[in-house]
Amino acid sequence: MRPWILMSVLLVALASTAQAAPKPRLKGEARLAKILEGRTAGPPLDCVDLRSVETVEIIDRTAILYRMPGGRLYVNRPEAGAADLKWDSTLTSRTVGARLCRYDTMIASRFGGASFLLLGPFAPYGKVAP
Repeated sequence: MRPWILMSVLLVALASTAQAAPKPRLKGEARLAKILEGRTAGPPLDCVDLRSVETVEIIDRTAILYRMPGGRLYVNRPEAGAADLKWDSTLTSRTVGARLCRYDTMIASRFGGASFLLLGPFAPYGKVAP
């Protein structure tokens, strides 16, 4: 096979496997605002019951989102260390009992290092009644 034919076949193969450019990820504050659309904030709480948490989501460099039964959300904006939060961080904490509270510390670890977080108050968000 001639070299130019082989090169043409390779270029066609590469072009056919190319995908559309991925959608850009929203920055932390914009992403959090989109998640909280249609919700109202309640008075901040000092603690949440970990047994009630369904999922935990990290909002890059911004907050930790706790999803609870019934669609209620709790947003924690760490008082220290939020700038090191990444979507692929693994969060670990040491708690006394089953509650996670303001001023508790967590470790956000990911490939290449870890950082400490100092939790802030938990802001509850509920859905707006129609």
